[in-house]
Amino acid sequence: MHAWKSPEVPHIVGSAPILEVFDTSSGTLRATAEAAKANEPASLYVCGITPYDATHMGHAATYVTFDLLHRTWLDNGRTVTYTQNITDVDDPLLERAEATGVDWRELAASQIELFRRDMEALNVIPPHHYVGAVESIDWLVPVVEQLLDAGLAYTVPAGADGVEGDVYFDSIAAQNDAWKLGTVSGYDRETMLGFFAERGGDPDRAGKRDALDPLLWRAAREGEPSWEGGRLGAGRPGWHIECSVIARRTLPAPFTVQGGGSDLIFPHHEFSAGHAAAVDGKALAQAYLHTGMVGLDGEKMSKSLGNLVLVSKLRAAGVEPVAIRAVLLSQHYRSDWFWTDELLAQATERISAWRERLAGTGLAEATALLTRIRARMAEDLNAPAALQAIDQWAATAPEGDGEGEALLVDGLDALLGLKLK
Repeated sequence: MHAWKSPEVPHIVGSAPILEVFDTSSGTLRATAEAAKANEPASLYVCGITPYDATHMGHAATYVTFDLLHRTWLDNGRTVTYTQNITDVDDPLLERAEATGVDWRELAASQIELFRRDMEALNVIPPHHYVGAVESIDWLVPVVEQLLDAGLAYTVPAGADGVEGDVYFDSIAAQNDAWKLGTVSGYDRETMLGFFAERGGDPDRAGKRDALDPLLWRAAREGEPSWEGGRLGAGRPGWHIECSVIARRTLPAPFTVQGGGSDLIFPHHEFSAGHAAAVDGKALAQAYLHTGMVGLDGEKMSKSLGNLVLVSKLRAAGVEPVAIRAVLLSQHYRSDWFWTDELLAQATERISAWRERLAGTGLAEATALLTRIRARMAEDLNAPAALQAIDQWAATAPEGDGEGEALLVDGLDALLGLKLK
């Protein structure tokens, strides 16, 4: 599947400190390169949308965050390989399609295209590999078969609907030196059970060896889409195995960073890591980065609550995408926060002030500002502090004859994705 048009990322002179980020799995700040190897290749996997209603501010905050990571790595001189999936067949998509009377494939295609337009407008660098769950089925089936053969997966008896053939991951038997239950999340069992029930799991499914065992392959049901699954029979993939397989097919083992919203820590990233390690005995990723939740009017922003602020609707209302991006950068990526009209107004004023200040920018002041921005971004992608540095610059009088203006315009684009011109 194709992603979206890649922006031209300017190259700017100078060097940046080695980036440190907060790794969820260790609970510590970690460098994303060995101290002496700042230019080593980097690899990134970010979980994509389930395309039944794109792109709200929670989505936008996540993908802009990992765009900052991507840009910071590029500024470090590193080559980057980036993969993103699309969960283009899943229960929420099928339910929305049925409720609206739209074919699920048409609904998915329309929302994926809207997402592409939103990402392009927000100046997000696209992934090199943009892979749908449906596209990955031929990769995925042999992996599930391998887990069955190894005794690390099993088929449960028919449930209340009489359908046989659902395959589950044995989360206890599959533990090894590379992954144990809790390796990614650090959660205790009680917390895991609560999140599992809330986030697509089925702890009460009869016939499972453990309540936390996740679905690998859902046997075909009448009225649901299904694909031939070799020895698995007809059906469709579970959620976590999709990302695990796509990551392993497109990135090194382990890859550098697994990214996504904090609501994906468990069960999604936990079991994606478990599936990968069960197959090849290697960790899924070196580090796990998670973005905070974005809310509206005191509540989490979510499709189920219907309180979405959509990028596409703001754009249609005439809001400049760079202002939307500035709002997102004004909040640290790990924080939970609420979208407000006031934040958007402040961002719009900021952009205007920065543009007015560009004329007359000296080369020395432009270079000094970019050095400050680089330092802040190396500190766990501290974009709010970087914006404060820009505000401080904008509050001063120009120190030259404009010889630094082009450098600063390119630098703000390259480092922060802020296109002022």
